[in-house]
Amino acid sequence: MTQDLAPHVPDQASHRSDEDVRPDWWRSAVIYQVYVRSFADSDGDGVGDLAGVRAKLPYLEQLGVDALWLTPFYASPQADGGYDVADYRAVDPLFGDLSDADTLVREAHARGLRVIVDIVPNHTSDRHAWFTEALASEPGSPARARYHFRPGKGKDGELPPNDWESVFGGPAWTRTRNQDGTPGEWYLHLFAPEQPDLNWENPEVREEFESVLRFWLDLGVDGFRIDVAHGMVKAEGLPDIGHTEQVKMIGAQVLPFFDQDGVHEIHRSWRTLLDSYPGERIGVAEAWAPTPARLSMYVRPDELHQAFNFHFLSCEWEARTMRSVIDESLASAGSVGAPTTWVLSNHDVVRHVTRYGGGEQGLRRARAAALLMLALPGSTYVYQGEELGLPEVVDLPDEVRQDPSFFRDNGQDGFRDGCRVPLPWSGDQAPYGFGPGGSWLPQPDSWRDLSVESQTGDPRSTLELYRSALRLRRELPGLGDGPMEWLQAPEGVLAFSRPGFVCTVNTSDTEAELPVPGRPVLSSEPVSFTGGSVRLPADSCVWWAL
Repeated sequence: MTQDLAPHVPDQASHRSDEDVRPDWWRSAVIYQVYVRSFADSDGDGVGDLAGVRAKLPYLEQLGVDALWLTPFYASPQADGGYDVADYRAVDPLFGDLSDADTLVREAHARGLRVIVDIVPNHTSDRHAWFTEALASEPGSPARARYHFRPGKGKDGELPPNDWESVFGGPAWTRTRNQDGTPGEWYLHLFAPEQPDLNWENPEVREEFESVLRFWLDLGVDGFRIDVAHGMVKAEGLPDIGHTEQVKMIGAQVLPFFDQDGVHEIHRSWRTLLDSYPGERIGVAEAWAPTPARLSMYVRPDELHQAFNFHFLSCEWEARTMRSVIDESLASAGSVGAPTTWVLSNHDVVRHVTRYGGGEQGLRRARAAALLMLALPGSTYVYQGEELGLPEVVDLPDEVRQDPSFFRDNGQDGFRDGCRVPLPWSGDQAPYGFGPGGSWLPQPDSWRDLSVESQTGDPRSTLELYRSALRLRRELPGLGDGPMEWLQAPEGVLAFSRPGFVCTVNTSDTEAELPVPGRPVLSSEPVSFTGGSVRLPADSCVWWAL
């Protein structure tokens, strides 16, 4: 007998009650990442904005997430999609104004949704008032002490101060010009030249960011996703690395510009600040660390609340490998009493439908991986569009690309634009309801079948699978943060129990048979039963209630 455990499609969204506002909400939260410029456009300029996000709050409420994380919407020249901030207290006109941010936070709260905003403390824009002042000042001046300015090496200072490479490719140093036009000092930028690194040994930098955090906390935000949380402190003396292709070492080795022990004192001070506000405001570290143990240092009881689990994101679709990464992640976070976070995609990596093989196979695996992720202990992050099963757009013309790493050599792959293509909401042709105009990146014709409109109400769609999974995650008491136990399973299959619940995942390319562990409540693919056994299709996941 084959049973199609298609998601239940409710007639209308169910609204949260006050009981849903739980203490330690972040330990089990499902947080939806909104890449603002690609989410929804309200004014027809082809770029998403805060008013567009506000208009889609009912969608996020119906989806069933607990919070949204907004990528930077601050005043910026947009050299790196807003991660080059010129004014941390102002909204860029591209996205609206400060009243739009205030209204968005208030309306989200009214719907039971918390709001987390990005903060970018490793670097500013080169158009920031501080850097403009630094360029106009003399070497050794207080204005330059806020950044990393150094004289060059070589006879005439013509060589960079050290051998560090930018994450986006090329040297991590750019030479300035003195007021008389002669070559001057060099400044450090671990990313684009338009993103000079701040010197966090300078008390003025620390005081300024405490003030910025208070500004947004006073406006009502529920926390911060901290960009490059591992990079704010550099090794004393800025020593050479003696190795090229340094970007390949990130997350595998300790580098003199990443994961230095000094960052933890900063995060401890920020935790104290967050705890001084009511409502459990949180800090989330975007931290690349070479081991789970190093990553766990960012979420010790007196530091940040969460850290992204990039080891899980980069894990292969293979049972033994996934189990090992899950075990390591749970053990390292648990050693400091923190919840583990799970994430499959974000705005910097190839979407997991494509990473898992693309096409029908990639989508099957992505659907199964979503149920696996949502069943694991801890908190999860959903990147906009993954609930639609969106693949990476791999054929964008070069002339439309805006990723700064695309234009530099030997850095990131330079194709991050492919995961940032604006969402399809409705209609039969681009921009698929994204806004009244076009979209800043072109959307594929195939996306007409992946829009929110086309998937809503279809019990076999990926959108309804996510909606059902998020509803069950709230209803079943054993999900969210808490214990889990591995169960015996055939080769290629993961099986584990939570209180009153079992999850089975077949990562192999063949059907797997195992005893029925309970009452099936949701599956990524139809499953077959014979007597007391269930046959799990290849690349599928089933949830069972006990």
